[in-house]
Amino acid sequence: MKNFLFLPLIAVVVIFSSCNSVQKNKQELPILGEKEFIEGIDKDTVYHTIPFWSFQNQEGEYISKEDYQGKVYVADFFFTHCPSVCPKMLENMKYAQQQLKGEDVLFLSHTVDPKDDTVERLKWYTKKNNIDTQNWNFVTGEKQDLYELGVNGYLVSSQEDALAPGGFLHSEKFILVDGQGRIRGMYDGTKKEQVDKMINDARLLLDN
Repeated sequence: MKNFLFLPLIAVVVIFSSCNSVQKNKQELPILGEKEFIEGIDKDTVYHTIPFWSFQNQEGEYISKEDYQGKVYVADFFFTHCPSVCPKMLENMKYAQQQLKGEDVLFLSHTVDPKDDTVERLKWYTKKNNIDTQNWNFVTGEKQDLYELGVNGYLVSSQEDALAPGGFLHSEKFILVDGQGRIRGMYDGTKKEQVDKMINDARLLLDN
């Protein structure tokens, strides 16, 4: 009879240990980019965030950072006549969008060739490729603004380059951004296994 008195205690220990195990196994994504440590009474860390931006999308509507504030989103850079990595990136981004359908994740693609990729051209591109634009914007704007946002904001290459296929150099990375505008991951948009990791990481952000 005495042994049964220990059963509730054992159960509590097991539950407590399980909770600790779950807590330890909870994954946290890194925060990418330079960070600044502020000394004071309360030490704080200021992380790199995407700066303010405002561009026109495929519908001719002006959208800005404010429309993505508080949202998990995936960003990339492309151009509509890209002969190299863009078709594969588009295929994989569409796959990611489908896998995350119904979840609170947005998508954002910036052209690196705003001269050719006008609003009308972006509209044509989305229709030609059967893209669901309910949560995915394709944006164009001033070339310098787009390039500076790529390099200084998303920390990826974005520029004209006569030696690059199609005349433009841009990163093949998909950039995962959290609701505070911080970069939480970069993934090779041409590789399925990397895109699957990005999808899982986006869900981690939604859960936290």
